[in-house]
Amino acid sequence: MTYTLSTIVALPYDAAVAATRDALADQGFGILTEIDLAATMKAKLDVDLPPQVILGACRPALAYEAIGIDPSIAAVLPCNVVVRSTGDSTTVVEAFDPDAMMGLAGAGALDSVAADAKQRLTAALAALSQED
Repeated sequence: MTYTLSTIVALPYDAAVAATRDALADQGFGILTEIDLAATMKAKLDVDLPPQVILGACRPALAYEAIGIDPSIAAVLPCNVVVRSTGDSTTVVEAFDPDAMMGLAGAGALDSVAADAKQRLTAALAALSQED
């Protein structure tokens, strides 16, 4: 079972990060957290990774609806979106698949919230694919 939604973008890393932020905003997501994974691994383990960032994306209305159904779902929020350089002009953008999240939560009542989140994340990734 795959647990991410992903696309490959023909953009350099910095441009792909900016485009990802825009595509998520167009779908109503704000960025709550940002983790520079490459810098963190360098500082903590002195290892080199390609440039990559984890964006904690949240659509407040969806989060509120989900928490209203199952308060424990907050443990898997926000939706993580990873932007990872794979070359000078190629970047991978991956988001944790809300369907996989619901599989972990074992939720039935949250299916509509997961479906909405998945549709919006898929639309954001599709918009990025058109950036090529």
